[in-house]
Amino acid sequence: MSDIDERFSMALHTSARIWRLALDRRMKDLGISQAGWMTIALVAKTKNPLSQIELANELGIEGPSMVAMLDRLMKADLIAREASPTDRRIKLVVLTEAGAALYKEVKIKATAFRKELLKDIDPDQLRAATDLLERLQKMLESDA
Repeated sequence: MSDIDERFSMALHTSARIWRLALDRRMKDLGISQAGWMTIALVAKTKNPLSQIELANELGIEGPSMVAMLDRLMKADLIAREASPTDRRIKLVVLTEAGAALYKEVKIKATAFRKELLKDIDPDQLRAATDLLERLQKMLESDA
């Protein structure tokens, strides 16, 4: 594989997949799947509650899979569904107290993982790589 475009594409895809798997191994003791803690983290990070379909779109999963995930998280008392104040047909997803507590643990583990993994990376290289990835993300979003 000598073509830099192909190497970059493969490195990006593989690194993202391996990053998620390694982080998931760190979260195993929380008793929640990768899809579960990623959903909890997304709900926690949003300023305004998201609908089920918005969550599915953000996580890149199908609606029925999102509903099943939310059902499991609701049964575990980690999230709650609330009616939208503007459209009662839309259910907004919010964290419960238990969900917020779990997110604190997820955040601690994720921060420690990032610090450990990136500690030997030159800050200028990290900044340049981040700028490149954010630029690519904007290009892909505008193309969608």
